[in-house]
Amino acid sequence: MKAPLLLVLLLPAIPAAMPALAYDYPTVARADYVLGCMAANGNTRLALERCACSIDAIAAKLPYDSYEAADTALRMQAGNLGERGAEFRDVPQVRATIEALRRAQAEATLQCFP
Repeated sequence: MKAPLLLVLLLPAIPAAMPALAYDYPTVARADYVLGCMAANGNTRLALERCACSIDAIAAKLPYDSYEAADTALRMQAGNLGERGAEFRDVPQVRATIEALRRAQAEATLQCFP
């Protein structure tokens, strides 16, 4: 009789003890990606399905921190910052992060946009 009581007492602690998913992206980041992807692909129901598949595929391959760093660098590069943007263009680590995102995007495109 004591075992079920112990299980009931420990049950709420189980989710807290489990680590968060390594590649779990915030909903806002997923929605932002899907909206941008849909705008580039026609704003159709099919585009929604393919773009949602695409961010899921990217999330399976790239940790959110790396995705966020690459996305930030790409946005800064697009901002025409001139010399102030050099730290987002010329640093090898930034280039490697962007390249990892581009590889994940290419694989997602092959997987989700047949």
